Amino acid sequence: MPITPKSGLLRRLLSFTAAAVACQVSFGAPAPKLEKEELKFGFIKLTDCAPLVIAKEKGFFEDEGLYVTLEAQANWKILLDRVITGELDGAHMLAGQPLAATIGFGTKAHIVTAFSMDLNGNGITLAKSVWEEMLAADPALAATPTPRPVKADSLKPVVSRLKAAGTPLKMGMVFPVSTHNYYLRYWLAAGGISPGYYTPTDTTGTVDADVLISVTPPPQMPATLAQGTIQGYCVGEPWNQQAVIRGIGVAAITDCEIWKNNPEKVFAVTSDWAAKNPATHVAVVKALIRAAEWLDASPENRVEACRILARPEYVGADFKIIANSMTGTWEYAPGDTRRLPDFNVFFRYFATYPYYSDAIWFLTQMRRWGQIGEARSDDWYKQTAADVYKPDIYLAAARALIAEHKLKPADVPATDGFKPATGDFIDGITYDGREPNAYLRKLTIGRKD
Repeated sequence: MPITPKSGLLRRLLSFTAAAVACQVSFGAPAPKLEKEELKFGFIKLTDCAPLVIAKEKGFFEDEGLYVTLEAQANWKILLDRVITGELDGAHMLAGQPLAATIGFGTKAHIVTAFSMDLNGNGITLAKSVWEEMLAADPALAATPTPRPVKADSLKPVVSRLKAAGTPLKMGMVFPVSTHNYYLRYWLAAGGISPGYYTPTDTTGTVDADVLISVTPPPQMPATLAQGTIQGYCVGEPWNQQAVIRGIGVAAITDCEIWKNNPEKVFAVTSDWAAKNPATHVAVVKALIRAAEWLDASPENRVEACRILARPEYVGADFKIIANSMTGTWEYAPGDTRRLPDFNVFFRYFATYPYYSDAIWFLTQMRRWGQIGEARSDDWYKQTAADVYKPDIYLAAARALIAEHKLKPADVPATDGFKPATGDFIDGITYDGREPNAYLRKLTIGRKD
């Protein structure tokens, strides 16, 4: 059975309005009047902001009667704060942000999402000096071509040497509740390296750490690496490929090699905004679904998207660097370019659907690394996911597009909100979103019961 949110006027209103919109679509009634037509959405300069950019540039927002301004934000905290205060109507957001805000980690605010923006799209880049030491320590890694995926086991001798010398390896990620933080930590822990813990008295996340992980804004990653302030990082594109092309780093691994077809960003709004603007919310999701479908429809569309994203008001990076990953290739190091057609997925594999099981995985990682300080029941994980992820709103938008012959029924998953259990992780451990505590018990490094 699908999960239903806890009782409460606001949650009942959200469910009622989404259901009302869906009923109007099903019976062919005119679309409800938009509560708000002029909207301002925030984004960070990463290629996975593409659904927002394409929905605007290809006229999908205007098709829904929406007039949207997109505004780049300086960092993820400012972006979240401006959504909460209402300065932004919604935003391209880290998947962990709505969940963390709703449970009160860092900031307390009820944020919801009805649209997942993409799958995959991140990489872990290491300084050339670190990579060269790894090659010296692991002859198998030095083979040509380099065997993939590269496990953190090969990094462990470097980590041990630096820790013993009193100068632990320093790595960057973009935000404490970012996918980048969790994928980086997962990779390290799978190789027997402790990435450290968050505690009520130490929010740096470095308690009992073998490496020191800190926050660096995405566009500053390559420069910070070049300066030697950090010796590696996990980030989205184009900031891994820029380091490779500049010759200052090696892309050791992509996140789709850590967890195949992992969820990435979401489009999020406050629950209050969603309750006040139900028809507008559905219209926004309709435009975003169309943009995601367009992005995955053809190689030509991807090339066009790269040219649009290269513009200074969007990502503002060189077209060739953006196209390195957006068009199905990935350059690990100079001379080591490979086909990676699923590095950026926007629509395939039901990428846009807001799965409860994706939300629950992020919550398990918050618990694993101490951001959730106490053990929680399986029901708590499921209820929290349902408080934040709103597939009913997504389905109202999808059904409207089907009725308009802009989407095929087969493009919408038949699901109760949970993906099948999967072992597509670099350590082979199986994850089932219905049993989060059983999953946590399988992980050697990390908090659990």
